[in-house]
Amino acid sequence: MKLALVLTPPDDHHFRLAAQVGATEFVARYPSVDTPQKLREQCERAQSFGLALSVVEGYLPHIGCIHGGPTRDEEMIAWRVLLEAMRDNNVKTLCYNWMPRDDWTRTSFEYKTRGGAQTNGFNIEDLKSAAAQNHTTSADALWRNLEFFLRRVAPIAESCGVVLALHPDDPPLPNLGGAPQIFHSPDAFEKLFNLCDSPANTMCFCQGTFAAMGADIPASIARFGKKIRYVHFRDVRGSAENFVETFHDDGPTDMAAAMRAYFEIGFSGAMRPDHVPQLDGEAGRADGYSMLGRLFAAGYIKGLMDATQSEIANGQRLA
Repeated sequence: MKLALVLTPPDDHHFRLAAQVGATEFVARYPSVDTPQKLREQCERAQSFGLALSVVEGYLPHIGCIHGGPTRDEEMIAWRVLLEAMRDNNVKTLCYNWMPRDDWTRTSFEYKTRGGAQTNGFNIEDLKSAAAQNHTTSADALWRNLEFFLRRVAPIAESCGVVLALHPDDPPLPNLGGAPQIFHSPDAFEKLFNLCDSPANTMCFCQGTFAAMGADIPASIARFGKKIRYVHFRDVRGSAENFVETFHDDGPTDMAAAMRAYFEIGFSGAMRPDHVPQLDGEAGRADGYSMLGRLFAAGYIKGLMDATQSEIANGQRLA
């Protein structure tokens, strides 16, 4: 498997830090303007620092696809352009979601965790006092729209040698602020794979979201096996309705057991630290994407990778 990083912002300083801590993969955001040229430029820039751009994730043009809106056809054209640009630049993974709000939701970014570090969390009681969701597409319609999308986009992805890795709803609730959600349980992914029989139809295994579901992480990794093509390595303390994100080594999940499970299914894709606490001395508010916390997480993940590989080579199990 390969250690990947999102860089916020993706400037020279952060590229150098990523290379220095041992990351080999760069995760890029969707370049919405001049997509083929911008993606090629991002690939070349990453390569100049010794990294490979291997995943595109975030800010994708798909809200019309999710809700069956009037922009759906236009968005699908943009997906074709992106997938062909990924093919031309040897970028193999496209991470997307089917969240009605188009991204993850938190109710506060000012929780405190170990040593007073600032982190984010979610409490459904706080969400209830916020404005209701504008999009209220039914769960059945979300599934129909997803099937429509996959039947048209998955063949393009397959022909381009790209996998579509679907991220679960975050937080994983059947209803969020009045909006139904459909990827709030492990069983939903079985339905996803039955919906479209294509090798391009895969998943992003977000550990923190599956932990919030109450799922057994190593058992879930074993369950989905080869369908896991991209990993968000993180942890939370609490339930889907009320949780706080932790440092990678400070949550309830047995991270060593999780890492071993990835090795046992033969996972060889990109794994990145996801949301991290903000450490002392970092200016502003990075909302889970601060760089110091990401560097700590990268070292922790790399240590787990190396230790697990060594233990397996020697026929032993981690304690």
